[in-house]
Amino acid sequence: MLTAKRKSAERRQTFVIVGLGNFGTTVARELSRFGNHVIGVDCNEARVSQCADELSQALIIDARDDLALRQAGIADCDVALVAMGSDLEASILAAINLKTIGVPVVWAKATTKTHHRILSKLKVDRIIHPEVDVGMHIAQVLHNPLVRDYVSLGNGYHVVNFKIPQSLEGKALVDIPYASGHNLRCIGVMRGTEFLGQDGSDCTLAQDDLLILLGKRSDLRNFAASLS
Repeated sequence: MLTAKRKSAERRQTFVIVGLGNFGTTVARELSRFGNHVIGVDCNEARVSQCADELSQALIIDARDDLALRQAGIADCDVALVAMGSDLEASILAAINLKTIGVPVVWAKATTKTHHRILSKLKVDRIIHPEVDVGMHIAQVLHNPLVRDYVSLGNGYHVVNFKIPQSLEGKALVDIPYASGHNLRCIGVMRGTEFLGQDGSDCTLAQDDLLILLGKRSDLRNFAASLS
């Protein structure tokens, strides 16, 4: 029983991933790797078999059938992700069924504006556009070769990893004009796997260091341009 497993899991979250294509399988495997109880659901037997050994459960179920979802214990899950995108009808019906049977939090993947609007009307908790999000992420990194990675925090704020250019090697962190010149905050410096050099601390920058900064996109962009 799913309920018995959850009690023995000491409040591990239980996720159900509906649709085990490339996107759904990747999310399911990562959640499982983090130690969660993960159920993979798909009507394609080959897809289910492919990841059965890596997930807590892998079930051959048509998510358009709410009775099948109930009988499988999916209503006991904490979070559901509808990872299907190409089959609009299946995605919408799966979202409706997951909400109907009482899964507390439902996320869904959308592939078009119409798909997004429908999911929004169904009051899905969060709608994601993986291809758009990844494309924007890659464009940001490609645009500036010093940017190694970034995370959007909302309201225009980002956290960015900058690779230290040769012009900053050997300089003290306190002498870099990220605050006064560009209205940014330094979270710290990564040197390999070591975290060091928070705001105002004694740190001399070295080759291959990553400078972690928090600020608005325009200020981060101007700072990056000043290093080029």
